[in-house]
Amino acid sequence: MNSYYDHQTTIYLNGEFTRAATASTDLYGQSLHYGYAAFEGIRAYKTVGSDVRIFKAEAHYERLKRSCELIHIPYPFDNNELIEASYKVLELNNLQEAYIRPLVYCPPGMTLKAAAASHIFICAWNWGAYLGDKMLRLMTSSYERPNPKAFEIESKSSGLYINSILASEEARRKGFDEALLLDAHGFVAEAASANLFFEKNGKMYTPALGNILPGITRATVIELCREMNIPVEEKLFTINELKTADAAFVCGTGAEIAGLKALDEYEFPLPWEGSLCQKLQQAYKNRVTGRPVSAGATLV
Repeated sequence: MNSYYDHQTTIYLNGEFTRAATASTDLYGQSLHYGYAAFEGIRAYKTVGSDVRIFKAEAHYERLKRSCELIHIPYPFDNNELIEASYKVLELNNLQEAYIRPLVYCPPGMTLKAAAASHIFICAWNWGAYLGDKMLRLMTSSYERPNPKAFEIESKSSGLYINSILASEEARRKGFDEALLLDAHGFVAEAASANLFFEKNGKMYTPALGNILPGITRATVIELCREMNIPVEEKLFTINELKTADAAFVCGTGAEIAGLKALDEYEFPLPWEGSLCQKLQQAYKNRVTGRPVSAGATLV
């Protein structure tokens, strides 16, 4: 039917497991008409012991709950039950290395009022690195991230991703792989679908919280920096400062860690192999698959 599901695919919908092909929703839902919904992107990995593990499941479902609270969508769900349901979706679809998508959406409603009820949907499918495996070329977008005074910027809300679609499409039409957005004050915020880190003079930097999505992969990279004794700083910086960096990457659950070849006309000068960025990419891969962070010199 498509690359996400077929006639045999099973999903979790409001407490029950059912076929994706026969599931339905209401055409009058607030989520469909106004983008009034919250979601997560989560990955499962086959670990070194051959067990399938959902990486940071608790953190993802806590963020889903927080996103709903921020935009006033009821969240009557038990996260432990949702995590169990996520593992069951993997099992029923015979998935190991998979991307999991929980979505909390709203019932019919044509008024601009907070929802009085909500629904939960969980699906999963095989999906490689969202931005691919090559080194990426980014473009500074003409679009900005929404002002935090105009939106709950820390919520992973469906409607907010129209901004990401516009920025990504602009970049692709101009021959780039992805977009980099600034905030309303002209500071670097994040890529359209991922957070950003850059390396300079043996230190890692990333945009401070406040105008960006607080990414779970971003938090994991900061954890890894501290474990590996790599200096890391969260700060505000301009695009001109970024264009003096030695190396850089974007990161997110979908993208994992993707190295950057260039930003606009600026090519990052430090070879990827041996850079702190590459070491963090390797350490992240080891972390999600249950290997020691320092294990090996080659990604597997």
